Amino acid sequence: MLGQPATVIASRVRAGEADPVAVVREHLEWIEAANGRVGAFERLRGERALEEAESLSRRPDLAALPLAGVPVGIKDNVCIAGEPMRVGTAAMPDSPCESDHEIVRRLRQAGAIPVGTTRVPELCIWASADNAFGVARNPWDPARTPGGSSGGSAAAVASAMVPIAHGNDGLGSIRIPAACCGLVGFKPGSGVLPSEFGAHAWFGMAESGPLATTVTDASLMFDVMVGRPPAVEVRPPDGTLRIAVSLRAPLPATPLDSGYRDAARKVGELLSDSRHHVEITDPPYPVRNTIPVLARWFAGPMEDAKALDVDRLEPRTRRHVGMGRLMTRLGLIRKSDAQWWRRKAAAFFEAHDVLITPALAAPPIPAAAWSKRSWISNIAANVMYAPFSAPWNLAGFPAMVVPAGMHPAGVPLSVQLVAGPGGEDLLFSLARQIEMLRPWTRHAPMVETDPT
Repeated sequence: MLGQPATVIASRVRAGEADPVAVVREHLEWIEAANGRVGAFERLRGERALEEAESLSRRPDLAALPLAGVPVGIKDNVCIAGEPMRVGTAAMPDSPCESDHEIVRRLRQAGAIPVGTTRVPELCIWASADNAFGVARNPWDPARTPGGSSGGSAAAVASAMVPIAHGNDGLGSIRIPAACCGLVGFKPGSGVLPSEFGAHAWFGMAESGPLATTVTDASLMFDVMVGRPPAVEVRPPDGTLRIAVSLRAPLPATPLDSGYRDAARKVGELLSDSRHHVEITDPPYPVRNTIPVLARWFAGPMEDAKALDVDRLEPRTRRHVGMGRLMTRLGLIRKSDAQWWRRKAAAFFEAHDVLITPALAAPPIPAAAWSKRSWISNIAANVMYAPFSAPWNLAGFPAMVVPAGMHPAGVPLSVQLVAGPGGEDLLFSLARQIEMLRPWTRHAPMVETDPT
């Protein structure tokens, strides 16, 4: 079952055609074989996961479980009962969590088997995935990052270690890794999913969501996380949508690689050929968003670090936390800034159903020990290659990334889809249409999958 979508695995387990213990064991064996090259998992649950799979096979409701026997990776910033949660830092105690985070509880309830915690940068700050314990690498090109902060989850899915994985997204931490690794990555709008992680989820900007190789798998996992009955099928939109395609970065003077620009333009042309109304136009990105976004990026980790020994944090993190204190003292964390942008962005979506942008501005940065580099070099690298996601965290609007071809550098290209409040199902619908019109390779070439 290695390399099969979550929907296929669950269907076969429900029907009694696949043994959940065998499914989990096969994935664990592949993780053991591949994780040394990829570094996706921080910690494996091994025997505990197999024990859970054995217990699952005896559940009386097995035939009704939407994720029956599906191995899943959990980002190392939410709790799995009995396992440490390190959030990528040696400053966090290595003590087991007493209970599951609500998202993990819902996944387990649906039949999923958490097989381990996935690697993140320290305190989930960066758009790469290295920390004191190791470096996560992109399965498409191990010299490059899988993105961050949900980079370990993305690397795990792209290398078929698990069919789906949990992530969360404060400034693009699901969508950036999805773009780096050629996956479907989805961030819902504010308040749709339980977002209790860290001190206060970066002042409400961070949301949980799925990483998957297909739109259907992402939709299934999202439905389970929401706690609603999964959709039987993800269907393309019934009618004509008003689609805006933006070909410039939100920040002025940000260079944009032609491959990512062309990917967004070509997806727009594809949808225009499918009778949607498509126009090239930009959302009203205001320069004044810069300070509110940066202030929350700095001050969110500052709040998370309050319970930790700051001296044990990485130098780049200590500097980041220090900037968070400054932003807080200056009073730059204002709800009014986010409310103003939300109103302005909502006006744009009164005239457009969906916005399409490039997912990245440049190919993924090197998979390096960024934790040993200066704070300013980390800031510059992150901002320059991944500027497209942050505005929609500040607005609290749903957004997702889907693959859109290959870059000459040998890594996937992707586009971002954004909708107004309540547009989660609309995004899945349009993403499914793109997937049908232009199917993508689901895994990196390192994976030899089971054809059954």
